Amino acid sequence: MIGTPLMAKLSDIYGRKSIYILDIFLFALGSLITITSFSFEMLLLGRAVQGIGAGGIFPVANAFIGDIFAPDKRGGALGILSSVWGLSSVLGPVLGGLLLNYSWQLFFIINLPIAAAVLIGSVYILPKSEKNRNIIFDWYGIIILGIMVISLAYGLNQINTNNFLVSISSLAVWPFLVISFLLLPILWRVEQLATDPLIQVELFKNREVKLISSISIGTGLVQASTVFVPAFVIVALSFSTANASLMLMPIVLTMALGAPIIGKLLDKFGSRDIMVTGAFSIVIGLFIMGMFPKSFYLFILAGVLIGVGMSTAIGSPPRYIMLIESPPKERASGQALINIITSVGQLMGGALIGAVIGSYAGKIGGYQLAYISIGFVAIAMTILAIGLKSKKDQLKTMKQSFKQY
Repeated sequence: MIGTPLMAKLSDIYGRKSIYILDIFLFALGSLITITSFSFEMLLLGRAVQGIGAGGIFPVANAFIGDIFAPDKRGGALGILSSVWGLSSVLGPVLGGLLLNYSWQLFFIINLPIAAAVLIGSVYILPKSEKNRNIIFDWYGIIILGIMVISLAYGLNQINTNNFLVSISSLAVWPFLVISFLLLPILWRVEQLATDPLIQVELFKNREVKLISSISIGTGLVQASTVFVPAFVIVALSFSTANASLMLMPIVLTMALGAPIIGKLLDKFGSRDIMVTGAFSIVIGLFIMGMFPKSFYLFILAGVLIGVGMSTAIGSPPRYIMLIESPPKERASGQALINIITSVGQLMGGALIGAVIGSYAGKIGGYQLAYISIGFVAIAMTILAIGLKSKKDQLKTMKQSFKQY
């Protein structure tokens, strides 16, 4: 979460290509540190370096799409990127399960040749991008954001979901949550006053950005709910632990297959219709999962519907909208904003859903209530999506932005 806006801003200053290459290098370096770690602290350091690099990969890549592709081609290009992400979600756990039979270090060793290939391809294939040395780096913004994110993440992760009310009032939780919430208006004010802010709070004056940001919080909550699917399956369908994770396959496979299709449809129908359809698909999927958990086939159907919806909600449409609404020079920062907001939704969703499930002592009723509750969040996402720009209005904005650039 810290690396995302940091690398996005650096790409606005030093150019997309050089920062993208830096991100891949840091990801590889973090993998190497993790592989050779001789202590738990060193392993955490390696993972942190990986996170800083990984945080910038997708925002910068998405910004490249806005720089290179004409407005009527961006949806298809973003769809390809989203499909790669979806395919990785499918292959990653499967490959991880195979590698674990030999050595956990293989999880990270496999990153090195892939990173090397991407680095070589980046050097020779990616176009040169302009540098803008006139931008003043926002040190106050990155420091405040860092403290805020660390406090929020630590506080939420210390919550005992089986004893929510007691744990949230403990010194390990509430002070950190209070710090994060108190820092939010301070960060907002600092970014308003900054010459070149790390987070483009000015974007929130845009109605479209407000809508897609609100939807992205809901997206994070929906993503968090999918983490609990295997545990839900164990309770509802009496699956073994090994087989329960396979019930995620309908979601991730549908996402992988649906993302490039969604990208193409974006260029044809615009983002509003796609977002409304996707959010409503999530509504139906979550309610089916919450209301009919003991039916294997309905559970599969629910997974497919959620996967269809997530391929729109976390795929190319939000990034497509942000590319259109962000100033050309701030495209990477706009993409970073979407990632940060979604991540906050994930953090909050994990704690809240876990609390609901824990309040029922992990019984099936807790899972049902949790998924039905997130279903109502998806209804709110659908209503918000209806307020997005029509294709006609979106095309006008795209053409103006493209001419300006």
